[in-house]
Amino acid sequence: MNKNELVAAVAEKAGLSKGDAASAVDAVFDTVQSELKNGGDIRLAGFGSFSVSRREASKGRNPSTGAEVDIPARNVPKFSAGKGLKDAVNNK
Repeated sequence: MNKNELVAAVAEKAGLSKGDAASAVDAVFDTVQSELKNGGDIRLAGFGSFSVSRREASKGRNPSTGAEVDIPARNVPKFSAGKGLKDAVNNK
């Protein structure tokens, strides 16, 4: 499912116009991104958690040349599925 299909599904399930659903989906994505960017996390009971994890600098290798490459430290977004979502995916 891509973003347009998500917007269409939200519009249908919530009884909204596609324009209103697109605004709602964009607002959710912007809010999640904003919160993670500011170092926060988001916990949605029964669905899952969005958080930021720190990856320290490390050494890697270029697979084609074998040359050693420095990989800089960075923050990466992380999602952990909640029990409700895991159960739904496994048809429980």
